Amino acid sequence: MNDDRSRPSAAEPGAAVVGLDLGGTKIAAALFGPDGTVLSRHTRPTPARDGAAAVLDALAGAAAAVDPGRLAAALGIAAAGVVDPRTGLVTSATDSIRGWAGTALGAGLADRTGYPVACDNDVRATAGPELAALTARHPGRGSLLFLAVGTGVGGAVAVDGRMLHGASGLAGHLGHLASPEAAGLPCTCGATGHLEVIASGPGIAAHYERLTGAPVDRLETVAARAGQGDAAAVRAITTGAAAAGQVLGGLANALGPDRVVVGGGVPRIGPLYGDALAAAFTAELMPSLRGLVPRAPRFGADAAVLGAAALTTTLPLHHPGALR
Repeated sequence: MNDDRSRPSAAEPGAAVVGLDLGGTKIAAALFGPDGTVLSRHTRPTPARDGAAAVLDALAGAAAAVDPGRLAAALGIAAAGVVDPRTGLVTSATDSIRGWAGTALGAGLADRTGYPVACDNDVRATAGPELAALTARHPGRGSLLFLAVGTGVGGAVAVDGRMLHGASGLAGHLGHLASPEAAGLPCTCGATGHLEVIASGPGIAAHYERLTGAPVDRLETVAARAGQGDAAAVRAITTGAAAAGQVLGGLANALGPDRVVVGGGVPRIGPLYGDALAAAFTAELMPSLRGLVPRAPRFGADAAVLGAAALTTTLPLHHPGALR
């Protein structure tokens, strides 16, 4: 029997939409009007230790809080983990949210809220507004590399105006490319030698500990010590930054992007990180790409919820009751 509730489709532009951003510690929600204006906002903690069902309930609660009048025609969610937007499943995840891998994100949230739901990985969703701005200037050919460096290392890749998702939603997970600087170091994915373990915030802090034998609580402590001239701190930061720049430069040679963006919390520690990343990136580039430099994100704190809302016009919608 043909059931329209299970038919993949995208929402029509010009309707109010809810955007949700799910992180390991916080859920952010916004209601966007038809013209893109933010009509209301809501935040709440993520019940990450309470399991997937509790997280879905909290997401539904955030949507209800931000749209009590049921103005929205659809809901888009940018979520932590490897998300396949076609199936609506979280295909892989770290333990930052307990039991998150395998969650039916699209169907589960649609059933709880009554909205049609579009879902994607948080970094790809955040990169969406960057891609939209790029393709507005280069219709049909905007290509983007987006690197997000924070607690982990994520990313997004778009070619000729189209965001890549890949098998199981894996496209863009740049933190799991090999890095010589990380050789032999175990990664959270179970492999060894991946960029994330040397370039992420915890990776830089761990490298500082290996260099000094002294425990350190967080990246900001390493950055503060680097600012005071601590050679080991400087080395840990510049090693992680250069590793990221080298990987990003190699990808630029492979993909030929029009724009390269580096975001996340780690680059905000200052120019020591940014300068080392940019130098390593430039050193990798083929001659025709010289002049391409990593840029900071164009969009601020609203990028993830804005990108989440935009998913409803570009990705399949998962409808309430589709799996029943």
